[in-house]
Amino acid sequence: MLFDITRSELVDIFGEDRIATLPATAFPPSLAGAEGARLLQTVGVPTGTLRLREPDEDSGRLPLVQDIVDAENFEDASENAGEWPVIGWLFNAHLALDPGSGKVHALDSDEETVVELHADVSSLVQVTLRFQRLLEEFTFSGDEDEEEPDFERLEREVERIREDTSGIDPLPFQDDETVWSVVGEEIAAGQRFRGNSPGVRSLYG
Repeated sequence: MLFDITRSELVDIFGEDRIATLPATAFPPSLAGAEGARLLQTVGVPTGTLRLREPDEDSGRLPLVQDIVDAENFEDASENAGEWPVIGWLFNAHLALDPGSGKVHALDSDEETVVELHADVSSLVQVTLRFQRLLEEFTFSGDEDEEEPDFERLEREVERIREDTSGIDPLPFQDDETVWSVVGEEIAAGQRFRGNSPGVRSLYG
């Protein structure tokens, strides 16, 4: 794993009810014991920005890429991309796990493109954790005179996540077009704050 992440770390930050996992039975038998699959089973990811895919009610399995899109139409798609399990949804992209390399790919149905988004699942969990934590904990001053400094501070936090991640895994923010880059831009603009978070309360009262 590129990032050392434990379930207790996630629970300490978000609580048990905010951590989503996938059962071993959701994966093809040949993949259930792979490192990335085991991480999604035992550690999980915080809910909110990233949504894990629900296994099919009848089969109990995750859909494969070929069940959702025609991978042959996707630019630069691997020959076996159709057999990858779809593990989640982020922004406008299906997230699929390549069992061979352990990488997480983002498939954009509208653009019919597939890109490597994470070198492994620990990177996916790490970026999700850090952005979700920022959305949960960041507080604006609530002072109109401090609005610009507040957003500058928020932008620095987003940039820190980009830099810290890219030093270990350059894929999530390899260019301005990746789904994580777009999510980061939206957060820096004051979007994506939800519910009763300090950011929502300070922004909207």
